[in-house]
Amino acid sequence: MKILDLLVSNARISKTKIARELNITEAAVRKRILNLENREKILGYKAVINYKNVGLSASLTGVDVEPDKLWKIVEELKKLDSVKSLWLTTGDHTIMAEIIAKSVKELSEIHEKIAGMEGVKRVCPSIITDIVK
Repeated sequence: MKILDLLVSNARISKTKIARELNITEAAVRKRILNLENREKILGYKAVINYKNVGLSASLTGVDVEPDKLWKIVEELKKLDSVKSLWLTTGDHTIMAEIIAKSVKELSEIHEKIAGMEGVKRVCPSIITDIVK
């Protein structure tokens, strides 16, 4: 868990620094991280971008689906380059998607495309106006 905490705080932290923090060898850190990746405890590493500052538009979009179409829609969403993250959720929406586009117009077109997928009941976009953390 400590390795995961350190990586969440800074995915670019060196394995040497993790080893020092945990008082273990760098080889042990490499082995443990590889094990976490192989067991899909770590799914990947990515930069957190301030979309507004680089001229992009982004949304966190709720997608409500017919239960029997869930996995078909998940697979369709995974194929869209603009969909950067997907979560299955309880609560207001079945699926939450992080969507990045070159403009608000393009973002709207992507939402319309999703709304047109067979089995999608409702698309609820929340446009990201600022990232504060």
